[in-house]
Amino acid sequence: MYDLLITGGTIVNHDGSNKGDIGIKDGKIAAIGALAGQKADKTLNADNLHVLPGVIDTQVHFREPGLTHKEDLETGSRAAVKGGVTAVFEMPNTNPSTTTVEAIADKVSRGRNRMFCDFAFYAGASTDNLDQLAELERAPGVCGIKVFMGSSTGNLLVAESEELEQLFKTIRRRAAFHSEDEERLQQRLEKRVMGDASSHAVWRDKDTALNSTKRLLKLARKHAKRIHVLHITTAEEMALLADYKDLVSVEVLPQHLTLSAPEAYERLGSLAQMNPPIRSQRHQDGLWDGLRVGTVDVIGSDHAPHTIEEKQNTYPASPAGLPGVQTLVPLMLNHVNKGRLSLQRFVDLTSHGPNRLFGLAGKGRLAKGYDADITIVDMSARRTITNEQQESRSGWTPFDGMKVTGWPVGTIVRGQQVMSDDAIIIPAIGQPIRFQETLEPVAS
Repeated sequence: MYDLLITGGTIVNHDGSNKGDIGIKDGKIAAIGALAGQKADKTLNADNLHVLPGVIDTQVHFREPGLTHKEDLETGSRAAVKGGVTAVFEMPNTNPSTTTVEAIADKVSRGRNRMFCDFAFYAGASTDNLDQLAELERAPGVCGIKVFMGSSTGNLLVAESEELEQLFKTIRRRAAFHSEDEERLQQRLEKRVMGDASSHAVWRDKDTALNSTKRLLKLARKHAKRIHVLHITTAEEMALLADYKDLVSVEVLPQHLTLSAPEAYERLGSLAQMNPPIRSQRHQDGLWDGLRVGTVDVIGSDHAPHTIEEKQNTYPASPAGLPGVQTLVPLMLNHVNKGRLSLQRFVDLTSHGPNRLFGLAGKGRLAKGYDADITIVDMSARRTITNEQQESRSGWTPFDGMKVTGWPVGTIVRGQQVMSDDAIIIPAIGQPIRFQETLEPVAS
């Protein structure tokens, strides 16, 4: 007797892409195969649909505490599950920054049964807590340490050589890096043109990213530490990163795979402004090449919402960052339908990749014994992305009006269907993700 039986769908997992059924019991996958005639409290018919491991978005900014007029853990997670995302890794550049064990514990407490998806939090590295990183990266609910090498909120900037050396000597788990050269950013401030958002990519140019990433890779090699380089944007970085795959994992964003300059700035203005910036088609082609040959390990959304009023300030007073957690799945399914990647590769980038890189305990695979986190998609559905659909408190998307083929129609978190056909149907059930490197002993 199963709690939930998903029947007739095309299951995409480690075994390929095959028609079959999934039996779920006590929040976990109990059986995969031909389960016709088996009994269940509830049966979900997935005929003509694809059943995927739950999509994990490994980079979101949900703005709580301190910036909740833009977003909070509840609204951000509503956007996640409506977009087919079953778990998120949330970033530390809040107010105050998430740089202490107490701040992490506060976030975990805020998220339990208030977020609609499961969650983990990055602890932020700062100039004030370098000697505490070993304790922070082992705190419950922490996915790792996040390091800003280019300007960010508050004191979340670690850019000096001595500080970076100390950080690399301290960390044990895979740490995530925003890689832009702070010194170059400060030297090139005059490259910003008042009222011209396209100058954002001139200011934060190719070498701002490339120089920082070269420095970062030397440190990773010197200290033999695992690192995760976030939101790569240049063809040159992608070519370089291929030589460091023993230590370095790589993320790209749907925004950089979908939008390119100058068209994005001409059409959207500061609504296309983000860090690192939207770049030319040449760089986008380099990202797709990196994805094709396997240099890219994961896709995250870097969901970074601001209100539409803030974004409409005259550049450079407009803040950088775009919402994206709700549109990650539709955008990438549209790319699948256009032949730019396979559905199995999408699964690897959004489920199996996070499982491998971060050592998720019982998550990230559609396999017996794993948490029943499932994303159900209709690969033939033709929809238009609109501002009105967005659950984010920011209420807008740079992809408003874009027609896509492929859409998430069901989100299941630990065996409970949270979203069905664009509607959130149960109260919040989110819980912290567990990690193999920090599992607590269980008394026998």
